[in-house]
Amino acid sequence: MNRINQKLQEDKKLLSIYFTAGYPSINDTVSIIQDLEKNGVDMIEIGLPFSDPLADGPTIQASSTQALKNGMTTEVLFDQLKDIRKSVNIPLIIMGYFNPMFQYGVEAFCKKCQEIGIDGLIIPDLPVDVYHEKYQAIFEKYGLINVFLITPQTSDERIRYIDSISSGFIYMVSSASTTGAKVGFGEEQTQYFERIDNMNLNNPQIVGFGISNNQTFTQATQYAKGAIIGSAFVKHVTNEGVNSLDKFVKSVLN
Repeated sequence: MNRINQKLQEDKKLLSIYFTAGYPSINDTVSIIQDLEKNGVDMIEIGLPFSDPLADGPTIQASSTQALKNGMTTEVLFDQLKDIRKSVNIPLIIMGYFNPMFQYGVEAFCKKCQEIGIDGLIIPDLPVDVYHEKYQAIFEKYGLINVFLITPQTSDERIRYIDSISSGFIYMVSSASTTGAKVGFGEEQTQYFERIDNMNLNNPQIVGFGISNNQTFTQATQYAKGAIIGSAFVKHVTNEGVNSLDKFVKSVLN
């Protein structure tokens, strides 16, 4: 069974952390993953930096720009992760844009992911119909879960379609904006969380965008299986370096 599915069966609310590979320094990728697991994070999204990141807010965009300047590429990331499964057991997901994967070759990319122990991919700019028609068979061949995003604007019909071709979790974007930390969720977002919860989908939902602390984590996971923190974590790494990750994780979970 895929590690993502195993993790989703655990009787707890899940914390997933996103960080940008190769940031703040080119060689920080592996140690960040190891430290996050050690401090109780349930899943990790490894951001593959791209020069034109449509869904990312300023914090993650800046980290991507720096990571690219540091020399991060698809090849470098795969090389860094080649032995990751000797030390890390939790699910690892690569989040990135379709262009670098297409350049690498979709099947070659998926094969490499399987070899190094990547469990899934999140590709915000790969339309679900295109995935279903052209790439689903390749992803399944290499045991990869493709995670789709829904927003408050996604129709119920579309959500049910996404649910029907998903096999892990659905990434529930909390608001129709780019990524970034928020203070709390308003009534509109709470109603959206409730609406999705009441649809009784086959795949659990994990909320992303706007989660930054214990308050927003608790609010989001009231209606969902877990929550993803990206910008707030990247900001923490920017301000405090990579040696105090435990402090950040504790502040969210406790």
